[in-house]
Amino acid sequence: MRSKFLFGAVIILAVIGLVSMWWLPVLWSLVIVLPLVTLGIVDMIQTRKAIRRNFPLFGRLRYLFESIRPEIQQYFVESDTAGRPFNRLHRSLIYQRAKRELDTTPFGTQLNVYDNNYEWLNHSINALDFFKINEHPRVVVGGPECTQPYSSSVYNISAMSYGSLSKNAILALSEGAKIGNFYHNTGEGGLSDYHLAGGGDLVWQIGTGYFGCRHPDGNFNPEAFEIKAQHPHVKMVEIKLSQGAKPGHGGILPAAKVTEEIARIRLVEKGKEVDSPPYHRAFTTPIGLLEFVKQLRERSGGKPVGFKLCIGHRSEFVAICKAMIQTGIYPDFVTVDGGEGGTGAAPLEFSNSVGMPLRDALAFVYDCLTGFGLKQHIKIIASGKIVTGFDLVKYFALGADICNSARGMMMALGCIQALECNTNTCPTGVATQDPELVKGLVVADKKVRVANFHHDTVKSAGELMGAAGIKHPDDIHRIYIHRRVSASRIETYLDSYPYIPSRCLLQPPYPKSFELLMKVSRAESFEPSFEDVDFEKYAWAKKPMTG
Repeated sequence: MRSKFLFGAVIILAVIGLVSMWWLPVLWSLVIVLPLVTLGIVDMIQTRKAIRRNFPLFGRLRYLFESIRPEIQQYFVESDTAGRPFNRLHRSLIYQRAKRELDTTPFGTQLNVYDNNYEWLNHSINALDFFKINEHPRVVVGGPECTQPYSSSVYNISAMSYGSLSKNAILALSEGAKIGNFYHNTGEGGLSDYHLAGGGDLVWQIGTGYFGCRHPDGNFNPEAFEIKAQHPHVKMVEIKLSQGAKPGHGGILPAAKVTEEIARIRLVEKGKEVDSPPYHRAFTTPIGLLEFVKQLRERSGGKPVGFKLCIGHRSEFVAICKAMIQTGIYPDFVTVDGGEGGTGAAPLEFSNSVGMPLRDALAFVYDCLTGFGLKQHIKIIASGKIVTGFDLVKYFALGADICNSARGMMMALGCIQALECNTNTCPTGVATQDPELVKGLVVADKKVRVANFHHDTVKSAGELMGAAGIKHPDDIHRIYIHRRVSASRIETYLDSYPYIPSRCLLQPPYPKSFELLMKVSRAESFEPSFEDVDFEKYAWAKKPMTG
């Protein structure tokens, strides 16, 4: 009996073994096939996406390929000179300088020097060693009413808020600024703990939401401002009128993002949606703006106060200059942000189609201040895609005293231009609040890279000016920068943007390019007045409301 039982057991096991050889792969395949079949059925019955409904399962490949398109484009398709917003040549240069790696280029330029808009600096036979004359080029910011002027580097960190950037990114920027002795603009998100903890010089930006210095109803709180503005790390105060990424556009901070920490920093209510309007409540006229400048300067203890704007209606800036003449109140600086600027999220139409580009805006602001005889009191800060030594030099030539960079500094932190700043999924931990991603950004390493990038970019600008025989940034003029405008025609910046005589806007006759602007602008209002304008005289002014 036992032998029969054992024989039967062996037969049964053998049968099971033979069956399993065929059916186990089938069973295991169901682990893969069943979920795919389920996804296919879901695609067939859903109604939101036609491609998935018409091509179940396979239609999903379209969304997969679309999600990795930026990476494919950046790493496998685009040339070294074709990338946007920053091409690979510029990105690589930033990384190399931040890491102190070899930043020279072999075998000549990759640019077509006969393309329209190719730009260059003319050098001098009588070149000089710029840094023997200017060991650390700096600019003193502070007008007649400023009692605590600030000595600024010629290159600094542009406005970036905590919230848009991670705490580690803000810490690394602030600590890098301390190492390199340059400033870090806080952005309109308020004076955060991480800006202060880094120990670097700060420019506190006050936007339309008055974050960090506001009453519960959203209006400006002068007492709260006074307490924070007198912090020793705060060296200057900047009123933000508009920014290059989305000029004239406000914003909403969703309730979900108003954490206890954000609420404390910005002086808002935790868990409640916060409005940041496109206009200021503290003033509504050019004279009101200047009175606000005066108030902030007094309450900050005499620190430099200025304003930042992307130029829109030119008549509005002329109106501000008229208000300066009328009141005798001067900002200590004006920050000009180009329409090409931007770091975080902005509507496409605003990024692409609103705001004057930096080159045109900077020349206009310099000419206005010069024409009104105001430039001697006011420093000009330029901001917008400034990442190389040549960028600094050409904007110095157009009238800037100081240059700022946001995205250049982000790339020095490790940003790879993944274009995910607005999704909270930044893979390098720069523009995200996801703690798992933020921890990848090591402050001790990145702060040194920020300082390195700043140092080597300023060094590059100095070497370029030395090659042109220029002793100081104040000595460079528009005639030094050349630009190809056609195959057979070259212009200097002086040809494209001719200077106007100093103080020529204080009384008529005005330069022809300013005649209409002077007629329609007024210190009492940002809105231009066309009551006495004879448009037959200005045949080009078909749409006068554009200013």
